[in-house]
Amino acid sequence: MKVKGSVALVTGANRGLGLAFIKALLDAGASKVYAAARDPSKITIPGVQPVKLDITKPEEVAAAAKACGDVTLLINNAGIIQPKPFLAEASEDAIRANFDTNFFGTLSVSRAFAPVLRANGGGALVNVLSALSWLNMPMAGAYCASKSAAWALTNGIRNELRAQGTLVVGVHAAFIDTDMAKGVQAPKAKPEDVVAQTLKGIEEGREEVLADDISKKVKSELNIEKPIYIRAWGT
Repeated sequence: MKVKGSVALVTGANRGLGLAFIKALLDAGASKVYAAARDPSKITIPGVQPVKLDITKPEEVAAAAKACGDVTLLINNAGIIQPKPFLAEASEDAIRANFDTNFFGTLSVSRAFAPVLRANGGGALVNVLSALSWLNMPMAGAYCASKSAAWALTNGIRNELRAQGTLVVGVHAAFIDTDMAKGVQAPKAKPEDVVAQTLKGIEEGREEVLADDISKKVKSELNIEKPIYIRAWGT
């Protein structure tokens, strides 16, 4: 599909990668850009339409889908990280929080907007995933598991939406230079580069975007017996 002339909705649009998405969509000629955030007052970019949306709240998801019935491009960018090992004391809350947003929140938005995309000709649905969909870091087990589940979700949604002509794109990157990764001691991709590759992938009809060298390396080594390990957070 063409980004120019599309009607896009970006979740988690108030900062970081989401902010880079809404700027790039405007520059690419999207006819309308809905910028969704838990606090829409933080959306200050001219030319976008702020939308109140906490993706973990079903009532807000339903309201957004009803209010934004012209969407042709959905970008599920909202996510959180609570870097907690699985076996750490009191880790269950962190595990549930990661899954509530990164898996169940993404599922909720995708389910709500699937009929909207169908009504508008199919369009595209983009899930921002991670290189950590394919491996596990000791200090971020809960996050890695949630992104692995989100990858499986993306593959499932792709199968279910193929009949209505919706392109489903999974975007994988390792560490991106945003607030989420500010404590990470590792190479980081620029948000603008990840966004540019994603929009290019949408226009080319690609189902997967590997947005940095780490993601490409991890994906290429999935069939190697030796486990892949990334050092970060000073570990």
